[in-house]
Amino acid sequence: MEPSLFDLTGKVAIVTGASRGLGRSFARALARAGADLAITSRGLPALAETKAEIEALGRKALPVELDVRDQASIARLVPAVMDAYGKIDILVNNAGCNVRKPAVEVTWEDWNLVLDTNLRGAFFTAQAAARAMIPRRRGRIINIGSVTSVFGYAGLAPYCASRGGTRQLTMSLADDWGRHGITVNCLAPGWFKTAQNAVMYEDREWVAYLCDRIPLKRPGGPEDLDGAVVFLASDASAYVTGQTLLVDGGISTGATRALPRSGT
Repeated sequence: MEPSLFDLTGKVAIVTGASRGLGRSFARALARAGADLAITSRGLPALAETKAEIEALGRKALPVELDVRDQASIARLVPAVMDAYGKIDILVNNAGCNVRKPAVEVTWEDWNLVLDTNLRGAFFTAQAAARAMIPRRRGRIINIGSVTSVFGYAGLAPYCASRGGTRQLTMSLADDWGRHGITVNCLAPGWFKTAQNAVMYEDREWVAYLCDRIPLKRPGGPEDLDGAVVFLASDASAYVTGQTLLVDGGISTGATRALPRSGT
C-alpha cells in the first residue's frame, strides 16, 4: 500500500468545534498528515491554542467564528475559507452538545438545543461545504457521531436521537452527493473523556463498570481517533461512503460484565 494514500499535503480541511476536546484532536491529526486547517468555534479567542498547535506542526490555521445554530453564521463559513485557501477538500462536522437528564425532565428548550446543534447544524454545514466541493467533483465529509448512533442510553434521549439522525443523514448525503465525487461518512467514537462528560469519569465505580463492558478494558483517548479521521479524509477511503465507523474499543459488541465460573 502506498503511504501517499494517507498523505493530506495540499488539502484544506474544516474542523468545526475545534477549540477543545475531540475537535482539537481531529485538527491536530489532519495537520500532522499535511492538511492546512480552518478551525471554528463560537468565539475566536477559544481557538488560540489550537491555532498555535497547528502552526507548530508547520501547517496553516485559519480561525473562523461559527455558531451552527445560526443560519447566517453557517453562510459566512465557506466564503471565509474560500477567501483564505481557494478550496475546501475536507469537512469534519464535529460541533456538538449534550444535555443529560431523565427523559421525563427534558424540556422543549433542551431538545431544541441538542437537535439544532447536532443534527440541523451538521446538515446545513455539510450543505454549505458540499456546494463548494461539487464544482471540483471531489470532497470528504466526516460527520462525527457516537456509539449512540447505534445504541440508546438512559438519560440521553435528545443526544441519542441526534446521533441516530447523524447516521441516517450520513447515508442520505452519501447517496445524494456520491455522483459528485464526494464521500460522506460517520465517525462514531465510543466512550471518550471530554469536557462534556468529564464529571462522569469522577465516579470510579462507574468507570470500572464501563471498562468491564469494553473488550479493550479502557475508555478511548483522543489519539485513538487519529488514524480513523485521517483514513476517512484521505484517498485511502476513496471507495468508502455512507458508512458509520465505530471506534469504541469494542463496546458495540454488546459485551457485559463477565460472571465468575463455578469451581474456579
